[in-house]
Amino acid sequence: MHILILGGTKFLGRHLVNAALARGHRLTLFHRGNTLANTPNHDQNAALWAEVEHIHGNRDGGLAALAGRTWDAAIDTCGYVPRVVRQSALALAEVVQHYTFISSISVYADTSQPGTREDAPAQTLADESNEVIDGNTYGGLKALCEREVLTALPDRALVLRPGLIVGPFDPSDRFTYWVRRVGQGGGATSPVLAPGRPERVVQFIDVRDLAEWNIRLVEARQTGVFNVTGPAQPVSFGKVLAACQRASANDAVIHWVDEATLAAHKVQPWSDLPLWLPESDPAYAGFMHIDCSAALAHGLTFRALDDTVAATLGWDRTRPQDVALRAGLGQGRETAILSGA
Repeated sequence: MHILILGGTKFLGRHLVNAALARGHRLTLFHRGNTLANTPNHDQNAALWAEVEHIHGNRDGGLAALAGRTWDAAIDTCGYVPRVVRQSALALAEVVQHYTFISSISVYADTSQPGTREDAPAQTLADESNEVIDGNTYGGLKALCEREVLTALPDRALVLRPGLIVGPFDPSDRFTYWVRRVGQGGGATSPVLAPGRPERVVQFIDVRDLAEWNIRLVEARQTGVFNVTGPAQPVSFGKVLAACQRASANDAVIHWVDEATLAAHKVQPWSDLPLWLPESDPAYAGFMHIDCSAALAHGLTFRALDDTVAATLGWDRTRPQDVALRAGLGQGRETAILSGA
């Protein structure tokens, strides 16, 4: 197949390229050309993508570069604004046989109950012309983007709603924070602060599992809407950190801090301590219990947790360790909280 990927050079897109090439597909990447040029090892990046066709342009008003071309399928990895997604969906509706849109489980209006399925109500925006992307609008905007794709390609669209995507090249550093922090060790004199209860269930998906499954669905011309997170069997936060300990094989000691203490120190869920959502807030009760049975029935599989952690750790160790991560507590603040816990 000849597949067009909108984006494709950063995180999920990079792994989609690898998965598609491994299965013998031909690729075209449409992107601005900024990510590869502005990341370390630029020469190596250029060589990495040498066998792939690149078309540089801006998807907002700059799709003319795609005119006169056809593809078997397109995958939209970077659609956040409905007006912009409408442009690509309409432009490609007549020239692709299949269109994947990468959405998010954040589209749901209510995740206070476990078991949210794909037919649950989506968020809405009072002002659908609003293009400001923040924590209050992200889910609603993604829902509107889905609507644009399903309207333009009603019988050829696949919408994937991932949860937290983790693994190598993750620009958010949310999962990577735990892998790195546990990897730093420190023993009893410098324990790792962990939030709440170790038994609390968490959900996420390895970017490689998402990418490989996406390509298989494209090959099958699968349509519809799917929640995509995991693993198949529930995993606790404690088991995630234990896997981090195994991967780094050091003396890291985990110190679990109750939610009341974290609140007293104004620790922000998800950003200061990624993967943590307060159990005391009923609005979050179902966010880590999304129903992915439809994806499982359509062949979604998961690699071992230890594989995900080890791959993330190996990649992170190629990066400068003195540069602050985009998520997580700084060492000074962690120590201050632990000293008063």
